[in-house]
Amino acid sequence: MFSKEEIMTGLDKMIKNPVCELKFETNFQLLVAVVLSAQCTDKRVNMVTDELFKTHNKPEDFVNIPLEELEEKIHSCGFYHNKALAIKSLSYDIIEKFGGEVPGDFDKLTKLRGVGRKTANVVLSEGFKQDAFAVDTHVLKVSNRLGIVKTKNADECEFKLKKFFPKNKWSRLHYQMVLFGRYICKAQKPDCKNCVFNTKCKESRI
Repeated sequence: MFSKEEIMTGLDKMIKNPVCELKFETNFQLLVAVVLSAQCTDKRVNMVTDELFKTHNKPEDFVNIPLEELEEKIHSCGFYHNKALAIKSLSYDIIEKFGGEVPGDFDKLTKLRGVGRKTANVVLSEGFKQDAFAVDTHVLKVSNRLGIVKTKNADECEFKLKKFFPKNKWSRLHYQMVLFGRYICKAQKPDCKNCVFNTKCKESRI
């Protein structure tokens, strides 16, 4: 439906300065925040980590904290039991296998508990400034609406996007599509009047 040039130009007009909305100071904090963000808003995660990181911000802190206490601290992020287990497990592995430092390698990251393709790509893109294309629900939704893909599978979407767009644009486009989907091309009430794609989009409601 749209060419890659049309999409990149349109996103540049609407989302001029795309940035990660999660708050963090280290790659480890970023990793924890992204794990917490699954099925949860960045706003909620930031509220939780604003307090959490005051006392627990290194792998050692999460290895030593009792599971029940961690669950209580992250409870409002949802799926708190699984997320707490994942954070404790990945913290242990980062210490034991990677010398206490988050690895900047996709395969090593995805071997950590709770770290899938999306999380690994966010960490590589934002934390290590590598070319990566993370696909969350916003990116998946927008990619389908713009006609780039026809799939509900995030992995298929990621592979298609990487073929469709130039590699040096992946990280910027990821955040542009996240913010576009979050604030303009919303799931329930898309703001089509303020979307530059509205004249050719089959989802347009103007």
